[in-house]
Amino acid sequence: MYEVFEHTADLGLRVTAASLEQLCADAAAGLFSVIAGDLAQIRPAVEERFEVSGADPTWLLYDWICELHAAFELRRMLFCSFDVARDATGLHATARGEPFDPAVHTLAHEIKAITQHELEVVRTPDGWKAAFIVDI
Repeated sequence: MYEVFEHTADLGLRVTAASLEQLCADAAAGLFSVIAGDLAQIRPAVEERFEVSGADPTWLLYDWICELHAAFELRRMLFCSFDVARDATGLHATARGEPFDPAVHTLAHEIKAITQHELEVVRTPDGWKAAFIVDI
């Protein structure tokens, strides 16, 4: 589950999940809901694999979100569903979506960067929670 919150001239996302893998999947969905507004307008037509090395949960989430943001900025890929696994080497994920097409998709926000400001990933008694800010 994710929620978007306003932060001065930026937007933030708070994410909670039972597992770190689900937290990363929900954070990705939150990121693309900020970019595209409605994830339902994105078809899962193309599948892409992502590998993020590391062990620290905070930096795994940050690097994952930055990889997804780069996929949109460099290749105009919009994603709507995510499967995430983790092992000792890092995060292994599959994202499904399609290239941005202005005849089909609307965009809600232009994200300039994923910031490290107020970045946090914390294990809780119920699972995991995270927060991060995007510069719009």
